[in-house]
Formats: sequence, structure tokens, C-alpha cells
Amino acid sequence: MAVYTEVSDEELQAFIGEYAIGTVLACKGIAEGIENSNYLLTTAQGNFILTLYERRVRREDLPYFLGLMSHLSAKGVACPVPVEGRDGHALRELCGRPAAIVSFLAGMWPRRPTAQQCHALGAAMARMHLAGADFPMRRANDLSLDGWRTLHRATQGSADRVQPGLAARIDGALAELTEAWPRSLPSGVIHADLFPDNVFFLEDRLSGFIDFYFACNDFLAYDMAVALNAWCFERTGEFNVTASRQMIAGYQSVRRLEPAERTALPALCRGAALRFLLTRLYDWLNTPEGALVRRKDPLEYLARLNFHARVADASGYGFD
Repeated sequence: MAVYTEVSDEELQAFIGEYAIGTVLACKGIAEGIENSNYLLTTAQGNFILTLYERRVRREDLPYFLGLMSHLSAKGVACPVPVEGRDGHALRELCGRPAAIVSFLAGMWPRRPTAQQCHALGAAMARMHLAGADFPMRRANDLSLDGWRTLHRATQGSADRVQPGLAARIDGALAELTEAWPRSLPSGVIHADLFPDNVFFLEDRLSGFIDFYFACNDFLAYDMAVALNAWCFERTGEFNVTASRQMIAGYQSVRRLEPAERTALPALCRGAALRFLLTRLYDWLNTPEGALVRRKDPLEYLARLNFHARVADASGYGFD
């Protein structure tokens, strides 16, 4: 997609003048990404990312996201670092939108993740969880059970247009997860959106995480559940248990999952699949033709939800 908000040369020059990062040499919209307007900014001091936060990102959440990136970077986690202006503030306004500049992170995201990359992701995820343990700010996960119920109410009347019986299937999954959802597991800061396009590699070396704009405080193992859904299914729909086993092994090389987390993993994976089924379904039904955002098929996550419903315990994900 293209950016949502175009920035004129005059607006850009005035904005960059509030920073000590040198003169602008180039500024180009980045096509990837669906939530915000992102530009690759090149100045006399190097490359940066300029982000204008669009209406789907709440302004009041931005101090959490930006503060978290600074905190994690200071703890040794590779991620973009917000750049402060001359006045010491990273969050500003541009073209009527909240805006920030962050450091550029080198690397490419894996189009077809390998088992080795899954192992590296697991280890880096665990290090991020440990590094976030003393982050002082908190943000609830607004895309957990209550958020799923809200999305279901918003899509229930039209879901069967996408596939007959879909509304009833979602209704049943919500009822099951309301009963099965864990009440107490190790919790802390999670990324909550660890899809391959948010994880950069230089060959098979993980170079960092980007896009922390769904980060929140929730069960640590839920981050694993999101990643298992996003990384361990083949394009043909089959679950790759080798990739899953490697991701879990990488994570446990840094932080051991507790017995309660292993027991809860099938429910957490069903919840993660339902979360992305519902958000994709909402966008599918509410994105007008010709919009800049590219709709993603919600039925891909219905198939993953159905797979997880057949998993009896964590051995189905490669636990020994």
C-alpha cells in the first residue's frame, strides 16, 4: 500500500528542523505496513524511519510504545530507537498526526522462514520478555477476550457472507475460550504481533524487531502462540511441527516455559488464531473497494483455529 498521509517538502523541512539529525537528502514512502504512514528518511547523518500514526493508533498509547522501544534497546534488544528532538521529546505532530522518528534497523524479513530462523526468533523473544520485566509502564491487551467479543458483535451479522456458518463457528470458539482461557500465567511485556514482516534478519542472524504498536502487558506465552500461528504454517496450510519445535527450543534456551504455560499453549494458540481471524474479518467487511489498505483473507486463520482445536496438548507443537 501507499502511505495514508502525504507530507509536503515544506512540512518535512520544518519538522526535521526540530531535530539535530542533519539536512534531508531523501524521503520515500514505504509500501509495506497497514497501520501507519511510514517513510524512509535519509539525512546527512544516515537513515531513519519517519512514522505518522494514523487513526487506528490511539495517541494516548504512543508514550508506552515509544518508551518500550527505548527501554528494550537500552537492555540490549535490537529494535528501533525513538529519536528525541532538540527539546528532548520524541513524540511530535506532523500534518495533523502524531509523529516520531526512529532509528533505521538493517535487515530483511523472511518470506519463507526456516527452522533456524524460528529457533532464533524463539530465543530473541525470550530475551525481549526478560528485558521488559522492569519496564514501568503498563498497557492492557485490548485485543484479548473482551476485544474479541466486541469484534464478534461488530461482524456477526455479516460473517456468513464470507463463509456460511462462520458466525456460529466464531460464537462457539468464543464460548470455548471463555471457559478455557488461563486465569494466571507468567505475565509481562509482549510484542503481540510477531509476524515475519516484523522480524528482520541478516541471512540467518536475527537483526531485530520492529512495529511495537500492538505491544502490551499479557501472558508471556501468548506471544509464543501468536508467533506459532504466524511462522509455523506452510503456504499450503499444513502445520510445520519442526519449525514449531525449533521456536520452542530457542525460547527455552533463554527462558524455560513453566508447566502451566505448556498446559495452556493449545488454548493460547486458539485464542491467537481467533484474534487474527476476527481482525481480518472486520477489515474484510469494512474496508471499501479501492482503499489503500490491502485486505487479508480471514479464512486463513479459520483453518488455523480449526487445527488448534484438534491439538490435545503441547506435544502437538513439538514439546517432548
